[in-house]
Amino acid sequence: MAVTTRRLGRSGIEVSALGMGCWAIGGPWADGSRPLGWGPVDDAESVRAVRRALDLGVTLFDTADTYGAGHGERVLGRALAGRRDEALVATKWGWTFDEATRRVTGRDASPAYLRRAVVDSLRRLGTDRIDLYQLHLADLPVPRAEALVGTLEDLVAEGLVRAYGWSTDHPDRAAAYARTGMHHTAVQHNLSVLRDAPAMLAVCDKYDLAGICRGPLGMGLLTGKYTTGSTLPPDDVRGVTSGWLDWFRGGRPAPEWLRRVATVRAALTADGRTLAQGALGWIWARSDRTVPIPGCRTVAQVEENAGALHRGPLPPDQFAEVERQLAALRTAALRDDDRPYWPAPTLPGARP
Repeated sequence: MAVTTRRLGRSGIEVSALGMGCWAIGGPWADGSRPLGWGPVDDAESVRAVRRALDLGVTLFDTADTYGAGHGERVLGRALAGRRDEALVATKWGWTFDEATRRVTGRDASPAYLRRAVVDSLRRLGTDRIDLYQLHLADLPVPRAEALVGTLEDLVAEGLVRAYGWSTDHPDRAAAYARTGMHHTAVQHNLSVLRDAPAMLAVCDKYDLAGICRGPLGMGLLTGKYTTGSTLPPDDVRGVTSGWLDWFRGGRPAPEWLRRVATVRAALTADGRTLAQGALGWIWARSDRTVPIPGCRTVAQVEENAGALHRGPLPPDQFAEVERQLAALRTAALRDDDRPYWPAPTLPGARP
């Protein structure tokens, strides 16, 4: 059964059930010498990809001011020129950066910086409002996050922001924000068939929040294109060893994650879907609050992912088979500590 739209939490805003993640289209940027982009990017192809997504019914586009040190927002604004009213723009703030050098310079959780950041994002995006504005500091202490709510509510009252949220994998932080902010309507968090998030989904249910699901394709692992022999270049964020990103190690797919992909592949593709489409269908079947935002930077990627909209959530029997396979995998991990089939989640609070 096709799935086309979902409700953006308590805001009541209708969004496409599938979004487009725009991290990669920001192009190269870095924290010191550590790359944070996905390598070189063709801006013209990025623009075509965004417009093709609109044509195929995708309305939610998720970026951040720090992606490409502002470049990602500029490219998205260019792509949406003349079609802004067809789209819902989600962006983030909290990291400081130098646009000229494309380097991260720090972080700022002050209300004054929030004011400056929203104005700068509006300018780069070429728009008069941000539909979903998200705090990008995953591990910010709750009291400091709550101190931003008054300013966010003012921005809503002024028409510059429609709703806001927090990009974090900490359920307690998401819950605290939801209790404080009237227009807090979404939490962006990791969720995929490789890494479930039951505690965060429970928070979404309790507080009527949308779950904007980043990493729905395991940073590419669930496209099926990577094998044990794959090597990523050093200018790709996945090509460097990092404690906050465990899908890849030393530029290679982590073997334990590849084993998990192999375990669920047949069940995800049993009804003729591609592996990526099956992974997206699992997320929709997992909760009716989920909106996955797979990253795309080419028209071909957009077309494959958007094809999942026509197939919709996995049917109950297919979903149950995936869960059976995952349960068997957990049992195997408990039996054999030498085979890390089930790595503990890494909370990405230390990097954008």
